[in-house]
Amino acid sequence: MAAKMFEFIGKFGLALAVAGGVVNSALCSVDAGHRAVVFERFHGVRDIVVGKGTHFLIPWLQKSMIFDCRSQPCNVPVITGSKDLQNVNITLRIIFRPVASQLPHIFTSIGEDHHERVPPSITNKILKSVVARFEAGDLITYLRAGQSMPLQLPR
Repeated sequence: MAAKMFEFIGKFGLALAVAGGVVNSALCSVDAGHRAVVFERFHGVRDIVVGKGTHFLIPWLQKSMIFDCRSQPCNVPVITGSKDLQNVNITLRIIFRPVASQLPHIFTSIGEDHHERVPPSITNKILKSVVARFEAGDLITYLRAGQSMPLQLPR
């Protein structure tokens, strides 16, 4: 009698563990400040961006890619030339965040590591073009006085 009861409890426990595993793989939790893009095996990346909360996914068929949409800092060091052909070693700190509605396009064209590839490359180009407009003496004067540079960034 006790052996049958333990056998029943063992089978019930195993079935409960399998059901819990299936339910766990079907849920996607998106934290505040993050967004998710859903990838389907047969259709590719969906154009819908999923906000914070717990969402249901079809196991094996759908997979979520979670992106951090909070503002993030990035320091970009650049060695470039000024207007009077002096070498300038400058570091620019930018604060960036991806546009949540563009995450499916960002994921398909750039990938999940967009934050490591895009800001440094864009910042490098823009910083070189801006520094080339000024002479080295003007740059030093502005930086020592703690003033911001009178710049109009290209769009």
